Amino acid sequence: MEVSVDRDSCVGAGQCVLSAPAVFDQDEDGLVELTNPRPPAEQERSVRAAARLCPARVISLG
Repeated sequence: MEVSVDRDSCVGAGQCVLSAPAVFDQDEDGLVELTNPRPPAEQERSVRAAARLCPARVISLG
């Protein structure tokens, strides 16, 4: 799985960090930071949850 984010559209809700803290973080402004664009298979479920819960839909999975 490959993950990408659209930081310009992020609203800083933080659901991604709560769902998949090994893959996402937030900067000092609360915007998403992608810390692992190619997470291991065992992270797939939490990353998919993060994408689903993101209110701005800024997480893309490939």
